[in-house]
Amino acid sequence: MSNADQNPTGQTSIDTTACGTRGEQVMQEQLGTAFRADRFYTRQMCTRLNAAMIEFVARRELMFVGTSAADGSCDVSMRAGPPGFVHVFSEELIGYPEYQGNGVLASLGNIVENPHVGIFMADFVDELIGLHVNGTASIVVDDDVRAAHPDLPVERLRGRRAERWVLVDVEEAYIHCRKHIPQMVPADRVREWGADNPARKGGDHFGVAAERGFAH
Repeated sequence: MSNADQNPTGQTSIDTTACGTRGEQVMQEQLGTAFRADRFYTRQMCTRLNAAMIEFVARRELMFVGTSAADGSCDVSMRAGPPGFVHVFSEELIGYPEYQGNGVLASLGNIVENPHVGIFMADFVDELIGLHVNGTASIVVDDDVRAAHPDLPVERLRGRRAERWVLVDVEEAYIHCRKHIPQMVPADRVREWGADNPARKGGDHFGVAAERGFAH
């Protein structure tokens, strides 16, 4: 991006005037936080992943992706998989697989209209730290991704094969502080990735279908 330059130390510096949306800048001015924001941009905002971020992503089993349609309506979805299911193709490109779901395709539908996405990953167990990755997404079928990246690992989990990928060109990458990240303890469980049994997928947990007169 144009707001990143190399300083004499070899580190990437940021043109803070190009950071954030106009809305962010307006609120920073109103609330008097522009100095703090500029300091954060200068010290923490990256336009690509550094080595520590790449290593962090490689260990993640969970992420959240935010998308919005052309009219501004939004959706936040969770994605999960074995460590490394979010693949780092380069410092400037990450991708994650999309599998058969409920058929709604809310995230993909939004990306078709508006390719800007926000991804959040966190370590809730050990490091208690988060990573934001914002960028521009494209939807690519699995065969095309593997043709371009033949070293991509082949998933061995039964009933779990990617139909397509979301590839994200990294535009912003930055830390999320640990202050309010809860510490969690992982619990052993058997995941039946290919299961189509409604009960195993949560069934009518919130009772919506029952309220509308549908039998279990």
